[in-house]
Amino acid sequence: MQRSLIAIILCLLAGCASFNTPRVETLSGDAMGTTWTVKLVRTKNSPNLPELQSKIQAQLDLVDAQMSTWKPESDLSRFNSAVAGSWQNLPPELFNVLEHSLKLARDTNGAYDPTVGPLVNLWGFGPGPKTRATPDAESLAAARARVGWARIELDVAQRRVRQPGGAYVDLSSIAPGFTVDQISRYLQSLGVQNFLIEHGGELRAFGNRPGGAGWRVGVEQPDTNDGMAMVVILNNRASGSSGDYRKFYELDGKRYSHHIDPRTGAPVMHSLASVTVIADDCMTADSTAAALSILGPEEGLAYARKNHIAALFIARTTEGFTSTMTTQFEAARE
Repeated sequence: MQRSLIAIILCLLAGCASFNTPRVETLSGDAMGTTWTVKLVRTKNSPNLPELQSKIQAQLDLVDAQMSTWKPESDLSRFNSAVAGSWQNLPPELFNVLEHSLKLARDTNGAYDPTVGPLVNLWGFGPGPKTRATPDAESLAAARARVGWARIELDVAQRRVRQPGGAYVDLSSIAPGFTVDQISRYLQSLGVQNFLIEHGGELRAFGNRPGGAGWRVGVEQPDTNDGMAMVVILNNRASGSSGDYRKFYELDGKRYSHHIDPRTGAPVMHSLASVTVIADDCMTADSTAAALSILGPEEGLAYARKNHIAALFIARTTEGFTSTMTTQFEAARE
């Protein structure tokens, strides 16, 4: 999933006086159809960078092999193509992500739904043909019949899931965030104490940048390549964003984004351009931002306030963009 909705702003000095002086090193690569970057404060006791690069890439490849809908051999694709009534054993990472996504689906009354995949594909935003036409009523009804998070049954004790028949799970709105957390856990296991991870626009910070507390990150202004709406400080926290301006098309004067509302079977038509969420972990931030994007400016804001979520909503108006944030997000501003 390609969502570069948050651009990293790092106020760091270039160069170091000596190897003993903390300095920022950058590692980067490609995974899951997008890019990743790790900025870490390195000292003489830090891990070997080429080896660290390889190990980080391995973490990303592991998640991709489990959760990709673009790879027919992935564990998720295996479930999606399984026969009706069969139980499928899942690796722990995939089971964890699926379990979290189903809980969020329940909490949002189905506004967020990991089984929305058939509708995403039908509207031309999945791995299938890039359709640019309004689906006919028959195709829409057939896709909607396959959607419904409550149809998915989990066996927690044996870490397996039952394929009810025709279910197609799409975890593209949560897997990138989980991947960031996976990298974070790995870096912490090595004793790396200060870093910032970015993958597909999702971020997680740990420790501090040189010369300051936390890490400074910029929230991207919608419909721009590098404009910043504001700067926030991440102190051992994560942020996730969801927007409609990277993946969309226009048809007959209407804008159709990849945000498909499972409750209606169609792309959302409200005014939200982007949502950014700050949370303790990136999986939560990533998926919650996606859920709020479906709920919309009014329902989403009410949900965020009720659940004490740090969220920023940027909406389109006839006079430009307007921003609304919860008190929790306000506390994270510079």
